[in-house]
Amino acid sequence: MSLKQVPLHSTHQQAGAKIVPFAGFEMPVRYSSDLDEHNTVRNSVGVFDVSHMGEFILKGEHAIDLINRVSANDAHALYDGKVQYSYLPNGKGGIIDDLLVYRINEHEYMLVVNASNIDKDWNWISQYNTDGAVEMINISDDMSLFAVQGPMAAKAMQSLTEENLDAIGYYTFVKTNFAGCANVIVSATGYTGAGGFEIYVSNHQAESVWNAIMEAGAPYGIKPIGLGARDTLRLEMGYNLYGNDITDETSPIEAGLGWVTKFTHDFIDADVLKQQKEQGVPRKLVGFTMIDRGIPRGHYEIADADGNTIGDVTSGTQSPTLGKGIGLGYVPTALSKPGSTIYIKVRDKLLKAEVVKLPFVR
Repeated sequence: MSLKQVPLHSTHQQAGAKIVPFAGFEMPVRYSSDLDEHNTVRNSVGVFDVSHMGEFILKGEHAIDLINRVSANDAHALYDGKVQYSYLPNGKGGIIDDLLVYRINEHEYMLVVNASNIDKDWNWISQYNTDGAVEMINISDDMSLFAVQGPMAAKAMQSLTEENLDAIGYYTFVKTNFAGCANVIVSATGYTGAGGFEIYVSNHQAESVWNAIMEAGAPYGIKPIGLGARDTLRLEMGYNLYGNDITDETSPIEAGLGWVTKFTHDFIDADVLKQQKEQGVPRKLVGFTMIDRGIPRGHYEIADADGNTIGDVTSGTQSPTLGKGIGLGYVPTALSKPGSTIYIKVRDKLLKAEVVKLPFVR
């Protein structure tokens, strides 16, 4: 199967990006070094091209009913301009995908889904759209998405819009003029913990908006940032990555998604998840930091003091901010409390680690 390219593929090549396959796309993984790009976002401002993400528009008076049927969070809590984090249960106690729900108005919503799951999510939601009561439009191939992230993001972007960027609250959005383009969605959801904005534009506007972002951000040292730093940034915050930390095989309650599982409405798997929440689960997804020197990686085994395998690492890296190894992984519930000692198997050695409260970086 041939890989897709984001609309600004050649722009990233010209900027010296290393391009790698990711989620069915050719994506920039880094432009300089992961460490430099990570620190740029943590300390000033960087911009990611994440146009591989999927976007669906759901319209009609029954749109909210469909969203509430297929997703675990309660979309009735939304108001115009509000965003909600949620997930799609798969009918077997696992997770189809995690996603963002944007309420544009009472009868129109935008769902933002992971690139690797665009077709899977579309087909899943469509089968619950009985009699086509909700108008569904897959705009994924028509939209570009730039994430301007870092503590200087608002200052760096303010010249591009009359909207007061500082006034856009966490998990809210506006439709506004941005970089000379009308009806641009600017949101503040973030996947780095460093603050900033997501800019949704039509593909035909992508190049001019990207250039405007780079120009406006130049006095603040803005740089393009690749997927390598995106992964270390999100991991320092303890944010899940679909396909690693949550999958079709993982329970959302085990994965710590009980906070977005709302039993105020009837949704797929509500009964089984309610039972899990009330009775407890045998294992939990935890964050851990390395005590012994070593870098945990995905699929490394997690062991107890006797060397017995008790789980596995789902995401791991050397934290640029903390200067030590950090990771996420599933362990028995008895060992999930902060302060618990676990061991990571690295090249036949048992390296000591400690379960900690997330996020790793505050």
